[in-house]
Amino acid sequence: MKLKSKQDLDDLLVGLGILGTGGGGDPKGWGKSIFDSDIASGRAYEIVDVEDIANDAFVVSGGYLGSVAEDEALNRVVDGWEKDFELERAIRIVEQEHGKRADYLIPFELGGGNTPVILSCASRLGIATVDGDGVGRAAPETHMCSFLGHGVSLTPMPLVGGDGTEVLVRSGDIFLPDEVGRCVSSRKGGLLANAHYGMSGAELKSCAVRGTLSKSLTLGRFIRTCAATDEEGLAAVCEHLDGVPLVHGRVRGLQERTSAGFYVVSVFLDGVGSNAGRRLELVIKNEVMCVKEGDRPLVVFPDLAILLNPDTLEGVMTPELKPGLEVLVGAVPCDPIVRSGLESDVGRAAFSSARYGETLAYTPVESLLGGE
Repeated sequence: MKLKSKQDLDDLLVGLGILGTGGGGDPKGWGKSIFDSDIASGRAYEIVDVEDIANDAFVVSGGYLGSVAEDEALNRVVDGWEKDFELERAIRIVEQEHGKRADYLIPFELGGGNTPVILSCASRLGIATVDGDGVGRAAPETHMCSFLGHGVSLTPMPLVGGDGTEVLVRSGDIFLPDEVGRCVSSRKGGLLANAHYGMSGAELKSCAVRGTLSKSLTLGRFIRTCAATDEEGLAAVCEHLDGVPLVHGRVRGLQERTSAGFYVVSVFLDGVGSNAGRRLELVIKNEVMCVKEGDRPLVVFPDLAILLNPDTLEGVMTPELKPGLEVLVGAVPCDPIVRSGLESDVGRAAFSSARYGETLAYTPVESLLGGE
């Protein structure tokens, strides 16, 4: 499959904005800038199914850490990639470490920034992007990934900055690579490219969340043609995703939590319309990590809590959640490959709720919601 029409790319961004669970990069900022730049340069994106990849192929993942807040600054960053693309340099370092060239790239996560940037990098390298990713949603930390849960090493992981900064992390500590990346990114006040999870095609087939780029594209097309809004729209989107509507709510307030290079808050919602009287809490670490009603958890990461605009049904980014804003919240089960990764000790540690300040054991959303 090749993606090159503007409509396909717009639809893909809408789908990524929803499945990103409030994070993964703003599709209207990062994603649009990346796609617009590549369209202007005549680039197209080739997507390949996991099953079509040879077992001895070499596959690499990657993305960016840090942030650029202003649109003009973001556009300058993307324009600068025409001369020096840090992610390409990071991929080349991984190739050197493994002693082989990358045959394919795969996104670490779904999101409006870190998925388009992998598509762009693969196009620049003249290779295809795998139709899949490592989480089936966005995740705040690099170790929160089905690849790691199924035995693929996160490291060696290079961190590359536009000013020539290069840091190579090798460690058996699964948390250290991301912590080093956040430290360097915060110190520099900008963006760092990172590449990781070098694996064979055979390993990829055992750990990738499959078909998620196609799923995002199909979801975006569904949103574009869906006439429903508000609670009916939420029900329609949840049915499309085999999920469950949770609430139509209005943000009552926010409470900041301890942060170390992340957007970490609790967002409190009051139900509106048919949900009047309900009170929910969204626990956020860049993305929505869990949803609670009182002391009862309704959704626990890595299951998905999706945030939708009641008028457009497009995804809402977590920094947009301010007092008075209305939002639709739905729950979607994560992919079985992610759940099977949680059965390993390293997978349980990587996805632990302690990473976002909770003491919740993972329980599938179907069990938490029962007959709802």
